[in-house]
Amino acid sequence: MNELTILTRAMIQERKDIVLAILGGFIAGLAGVILFSASGYLIAQTVFAPPLYTLIVLISVVKLLGLLRAVSRYGERLYSHRATFSLLSRLRVSFFAKLAPLTPGIHRKQRSGDLLARIVGDVESLQHYFLRVFYPPIILVAVFLATVLFASTYSLAIAFLLVVGMLLTAVVVPALVLFGQRRSRGAVRQQRAALSTELTEALYGYRELKLYGQLVPRELQLMEASAALAEGQKRAGILLLRGQSLHLFVTFLVSWGVLALGAYLIAEGALAGVLLAMLVLLAMTVFEEAAPMATLPLYKQDSEHAAKRLAENVRLSDDGAVDRNEAVSPGAKPLSLDEAISIELRQVCFQYGSDWRPTLRNVQFRLPAGSKTAIVGPSGAGKTTILELLLQFHVPTYGQILYQDIPGGELTEDSIWQAANVMLQHNHFFRGTIRDNLLLGGTHREDSALLEVLGKVELQEMTLEDEVLEKGENLSDGEKQRLAMARAMLKGGRLWLLDEPTASLDAVTEQRVLRQLFEQAKDDTVLMIRHRLTGLDQMDQILVMDQGTIVESGTYDELMVKQGYLYEMKQIERQIVGEEM
Repeated sequence: MNELTILTRAMIQERKDIVLAILGGFIAGLAGVILFSASGYLIAQTVFAPPLYTLIVLISVVKLLGLLRAVSRYGERLYSHRATFSLLSRLRVSFFAKLAPLTPGIHRKQRSGDLLARIVGDVESLQHYFLRVFYPPIILVAVFLATVLFASTYSLAIAFLLVVGMLLTAVVVPALVLFGQRRSRGAVRQQRAALSTELTEALYGYRELKLYGQLVPRELQLMEASAALAEGQKRAGILLLRGQSLHLFVTFLVSWGVLALGAYLIAEGALAGVLLAMLVLLAMTVFEEAAPMATLPLYKQDSEHAAKRLAENVRLSDDGAVDRNEAVSPGAKPLSLDEAISIELRQVCFQYGSDWRPTLRNVQFRLPAGSKTAIVGPSGAGKTTILELLLQFHVPTYGQILYQDIPGGELTEDSIWQAANVMLQHNHFFRGTIRDNLLLGGTHREDSALLEVLGKVELQEMTLEDEVLEKGENLSDGEKQRLAMARAMLKGGRLWLLDEPTASLDAVTEQRVLRQLFEQAKDDTVLMIRHRLTGLDQMDQILVMDQGTIVESGTYDELMVKQGYLYEMKQIERQIVGEEM
């Protein structure tokens, strides 16, 4: 499908403003041609000392045409720019709506700086599609046809010369510009994205670059990327100027041709001399409407390249992150939020497109409603991927996930997210206050309730007005985890999906926080990923994973008696703890 389809659909929605803009542009262009033609005719007529009423009529016509041109040009600018801004608004909303369901899988393929460049710069570039690609040819054809018909009533030869000149400015000049641009297609946009990417990473990793003495080399890389962008912009600017210069050259060439041909026709008696100034000014004016055609190929390719880059993010991604709008059945219903939720995985397999091996292989288990389950295993075993599948961040490559015995594809995405109290490995914190980050869901809570939950996670020393910097830069890892836990406790869902919720806490604080967690979630369904093996005796079942599959399952006592994989992991942990002590 053409990448500009979404833009075309948005233009259809703004068809009223677009039609008014085209109408205003046509009237302004035609009024300009008639205005200058009438002016030339008026100048020529004054030589022959016509009656006063003739001059009064001609002067009045010229003034009225000038007023009409100004008003219609204003209307054209008003409606064309209003349509453009509305188009950009629709595009941003549409693009973000398609982008959001692909998170977080899209971050596996796109660097954050490049993604930001696409969201901001590429969407902004699409404004040129209407103003400089779609719109000018329509005005040009309409004004030019009317002008040629008018000129042909006086001289078919001059009308033919105008046609030749219009073909040169509308076809030949753009083709030459396009030929000169063939090697630099999209280069400026790629260079801008590269600079944005490098700059974003330099800002995020400033401390590490400073500590490892790599700040100066990175600055040199940024300077090189900036110089490459400046050079690319310079080349693009030269191409624009070259196209505009060629257009002006053809315009003056045709105008001189009209003058010479008109003089010849007057000498032959085939044209009245009083019409020469009118036809010359007509030729000079009509080509003003063709000026945007010189740069149309540049803006067309720029818009297509921007649309293509945006489309790359909203297509089915190779790593399994898909648009949920395509994965959910049309009759999807919400998940019940009033009771604990049961979950079942049936022969679930999942593989990222770029990986040579599957991340999950034939994973099958059931979480009864109200049960407490822990998933343990080495790093890379696929534990976090299970949580992401449960949250519908990805769709299984094979197999099925059921919530309350209902397939996930038959449930609305929002209801699943609303039912889940989630803690991922990396939790984001927004710039603001502790209160702002606790009330992330927008639910109103009294300050007393917020302070109570801070006490439950051992953050009673904080106040609700304490500042939180972007990404929680002023918080320790332990404070971030406890604040994320407090946020999850305030949500009130009946399904808890926790990925290493206490990994950064000391043993004493961990026990206190988990005690409060299990007290609040005593009737809820809890699924917790753990690396530490302490406290597993509180769980109803333990799933042991290795290399994308479940190798053991059962209660803590059952697995210890079995002396299998979990038993060996526990023995290794005891040895490490003993050596550290």
